[in-house]
Amino acid sequence: MQGAAAERVGDAGSVWQPDHLAGLADVVWPEAAIISARDLIIVNPALALWDIWPVQCDDGTLAEVQGGSLWIMLSAPHSDNPDDRHDQARMRLLFLTNDVWIDCGDLLPDGFAPGSREWSGSTRLDEASGTVTLWFTATGRRETEGHSFEQRLFHARGQLDLSGPRPAVTGWTDLHPLVENDGQHYADLAVHQGIPGRIKGFRDPYWFRDPADGRGYILFTGSKAVNRSRSDYDGVVGIAAASDVDGHAHSLLLPPLVDADGLSNELERPHVIVRDGLYYLFWSSQSSVFAPNGPVGPTALYGMAAPSLFGPYQPLNGTGLVLANPRAEPKQAYAWQVLPSLDVVAFVDLWGLEGRDPASDPALKAAQFGGTIAPMTRIALDGYTSRIVAA
Repeated sequence: MQGAAAERVGDAGSVWQPDHLAGLADVVWPEAAIISARDLIIVNPALALWDIWPVQCDDGTLAEVQGGSLWIMLSAPHSDNPDDRHDQARMRLLFLTNDVWIDCGDLLPDGFAPGSREWSGSTRLDEASGTVTLWFTATGRRETEGHSFEQRLFHARGQLDLSGPRPAVTGWTDLHPLVENDGQHYADLAVHQGIPGRIKGFRDPYWFRDPADGRGYILFTGSKAVNRSRSDYDGVVGIAAASDVDGHAHSLLLPPLVDADGLSNELERPHVIVRDGLYYLFWSSQSSVFAPNGPVGPTALYGMAAPSLFGPYQPLNGTGLVLANPRAEPKQAYAWQVLPSLDVVAFVDLWGLEGRDPASDPALKAAQFGGTIAPMTRIALDGYTSRIVAA
C-alpha cells in the first residue's frame, strides 16, 4: 500500500453532518421533472427492473458495443408486493441501441453467484480483449436456509459474446470475494444486519481508477463498525484499495471516505467522477433512512466534492443535495448514477401517487411501481455547486 492509500489508515474521513442537511430549509430544492405514464419504458413485461448501471470502460466512459451500449439492472418477476423483488433479485443484461432497450437475459448463469440474491455493483469492459469484469453484491448465502441480509462483495470475469442475435456475457470465471471484513472499519454483516427498512450495508461495489496515480479502488455502501458508531443511523461510503492493477485480486479495506453517523443509515450506490480537477462523489439516500431526531432530506441524489479521492470532501451546494424527487411525487425514482457526460440515470419507483399513501394501500403500491428505466436528467457542475440543466 503506497501514497494516498497508505495515508488513509487511521484517517477519520469526511463527515456529512446534520448542520449541512439543515440548510435545505433555506434553499429551493433542485427537483426532477414529474414522471408520467408516457415516460414508462416496457423492456420485459414479465419483469420488474431497478438499480441501473452501465458497462463502462476503465476510464469510466460508456463502452460502445455494436453502435449501442450495455447496461445492467436488477430484476425479479412482477409481484403484488414490489418489496418482494429484493428477495429474488438477479442481474439482467440490457442493450440500448437506437434509443430502444433490448432485454438480453440474466447476466450470470444459474447457480454461479454464491448468494441467495444478486444485488448491485459495477461492470467494466476491456474493449481490446472483450473481457467483462463484474464487481457485485452477494446477499445471503445460497447454501444456508432462512432469510439473511448478510452482504459480501464479489468479483467475477466473463467474455463478451456478440455471435448471437443479442449481446451476452459467457464463460464466467474467477469468482472470489473482494475483501475480508474484519469489523475494524465496517459493521460485520455476518453478525450485525439491522432490521428490514433499516438494514446495514456492505454492498454496491463501484470500480474506480484514480487518474492521479493510476491505482484502482472499490467504493461501496457501508455501515460504520459497531464499536465506532454512536447511532443506529451510521451509514458511510466505504473504500478498498485494489492490490493489483486491474482489481482482479483481493482488495484492502480502508477507513470510510464519508461518514454520516448520526444523520443517515444508508448512502447507497456510491460512485465518483473527476471533472475540472475535482472529485465528485455521489450517492442515493431515501427520506426514510435519515435519523428521526435530526433533519430529514428528500429521497434524492446527494454528493460531495474534493480536490483528491481521499478528500477532504465538502457537500455540494452546502447541503449535499444534487437532484431530488419532486415534492409532488417524492417516491417516483431512485438509485441515481451520474455518468461522465453528466447525464443521470435512475429507475422508476413509485410514480403517479398524487398524494396517496402506498404504505396503507398495497394495491396502490403494486399498481404504481414503475420497475423500469427513468427518464434521464442532466446536471452541470461548477466547483462545489451543481444544478439541473435538463429534466
